[in-house]
Amino acid sequence: MKNFLKLSIFIISTLFVGLYMSGCGAASTAIEKRNLEVQTKMSDSVFLEPVSPDKQIVYVRVRNTTDKDIEVEEQIKNAFTARGFKVVNNPDEAYFMIQANVLQIGKTDGTDNDSALKSGFGGGLLGAGVSMATGGSGNNIGIGAAIGAVVGLVADTMVKDIYYSMVTDVEIRQRPALDEKISQNEQNYSEQGTTSTISQNVNTNNVQWKVYRTRVMSTANQVNLEFPEAQAELTKGLAKSLSGIL
Repeated sequence: MKNFLKLSIFIISTLFVGLYMSGCGAASTAIEKRNLEVQTKMSDSVFLEPVSPDKQIVYVRVRNTTDKDIEVEEQIKNAFTARGFKVVNNPDEAYFMIQANVLQIGKTDGTDNDSALKSGFGGGLLGAGVSMATGGSGNNIGIGAAIGAVVGLVADTMVKDIYYSMVTDVEIRQRPALDEKISQNEQNYSEQGTTSTISQNVNTNNVQWKVYRTRVMSTANQVNLEFPEAQAELTKGLAKSLSGIL
């Protein structure tokens, strides 16, 4: 009877402590992350030659190879138009060309964004970040851990620190000046299965474009953030970032 009473007191105490600690953690997260925070970063800086107003003509092409139905091309075009650029549908008429591919968009754990950004154009993407917790051993400790886990699960269900990220590879092209002669040497590697690799070495003289490549990472973070709200801010950040290159 005494052992049962002690166990009951222990369970109740653990419950109240777990509830208090989880409640404090959830409340802290709710306060700290109550406002939507959006960040957009480039893996590499791109510096283009300034041109006269009559040459501020840009061709924009954005592809989306993710499983999300997003529309960002028109938003990017509108951002260029707002900055005084003429957006054309024929690349032959353009002095600048922006080509982008949205590679990945979705929920992340907020820890692997930097690695995807630092890997740069064509590099690795976001991994599946998973947070895990382990408990201790022993009868009473196991019971207390189980109770704490349940309380923590309830708090985490009500208050979630949510990150959504979008990874976009970008190629920017600028026509060279009339007196510039550009030669291009490009090496391409393509893996064929697990045992062979195809290597291509392309040399081109007097190319028509100067080529720059970078990666853009947009991240939205807020407590209990829903994807539609994150999507709007992520695409807005990408449009602002790309229009600021020229």
